[in-house]
Amino acid sequence: MSVILVTGSSRGIGAAVREALAARGVSVIGHSTRGGGGAIAADFTDPAAPQMLWEAALEAGGGRIDALVNNAGLFEASRLERSDIEWLDAWEDTLRINLTAAAQLSRLAVLHWLDGDAGGDGVRGRLVNVASRAAYRGDSPAHWHYAAAKGGMVAMHKTIARAYANMGVLSYAITPGFTDTSMAGDYLESRGGPGLLADIPLGRVADPEEIARIAAFCALDAPPSMTGAVIDANGASFVR
Repeated sequence: MSVILVTGSSRGIGAAVREALAARGVSVIGHSTRGGGGAIAADFTDPAAPQMLWEAALEAGGGRIDALVNNAGLFEASRLERSDIEWLDAWEDTLRINLTAAAQLSRLAVLHWLDGDAGGDGVRGRLVNVASRAAYRGDSPAHWHYAAAKGGMVAMHKTIARAYANMGVLSYAITPGFTDTSMAGDYLESRGGPGLLADIPLGRVADPEEIARIAAFCALDAPPSMTGAVIDANGASFVR
């Protein structure tokens, strides 16, 4: 049975990923800021929290974690006109939660896998990074920090994939567009609600379950030759 750590698993995409993996017979270790429901508590605004989460997850997994899904994220508007300190605080919180925590966990995961043995398919471990369309297309004027963090996540993912593929460490990234989650709901409404759908050729936003199916594929089934791939899931609202 595979053991997989999923960050931000209490709602939205993370909850859907947790359910999709559990349905495949995976032992899922969940995470949320406050814990509860079997998830490990870790507040990523605390620089020490990712390492504490990793250690707790490793103990819960009996010393083994086969894949890491970096999904936890913060999506809050930060207007250009805010005070200098408010704007900077929002920037640093978003980068810490959306990028730095993922980097810390990815580093610990890669070190763990390199210290272990490969399976029969030569794979030691898998990273799945839930980034965003914003990594390529950018975002609204109030979301510089979010776009920068997700762009950094994609660059980090590609670097890891290139550096460790020949050692059996695989990395995949998913770049969703608008997804029907509580995190995105207020944003969609602020940008015109249904009118925003005109920018999505598919005619609707993604369901969390759709993104979860992609994440489960990457964590369990994606072939090694796909390492380094970035999978778009945005209803053709951004095609590259």
